[in-house]
Amino acid sequence: QVQLVESGGGLVQSGGSLRLSCAASGRISSILVMGWYRQGPGKERERIADITRGGIQRYSDDVKGRFTISRDNAKDTLYLQMNSLKPEDTAVYYCNALRDSGRGYLEVWGQGTLITVSS
Repeated sequence: QVQLVESGGGLVQSGGSLRLSCAASGRISSILVMGWYRQGPGKERERIADITRGGIQRYSDDVKGRFTISRDNAKDTLYLQMNSLKPEDTAVYYCNALRDSGRGYLEVWGQGTLITVSS
């Protein structure tokens, strides 16, 4: 089992910055990929960034150049540094992990944290 707990959401002005954290616990060694998703008002949940165990990063076009994903393996924590925030970044942000359970791949989700960007 793996558990994910996000922190760092809140209210920020347009152009500002925030950093999200996602603390992982449990069978960390089973995690293959970790990522961040978001779901804005009236929108579907979308993947915005992920990072493999080997450190390969991917970003959606909406956040590329503004957001940076990273992981601290010593602390079992995933981060999302968000700069130049826009009102359209307002959403609930979720941490996600894809793990190998030994009998297949499973997704694990955090509880979500709300970010509101005011204009």
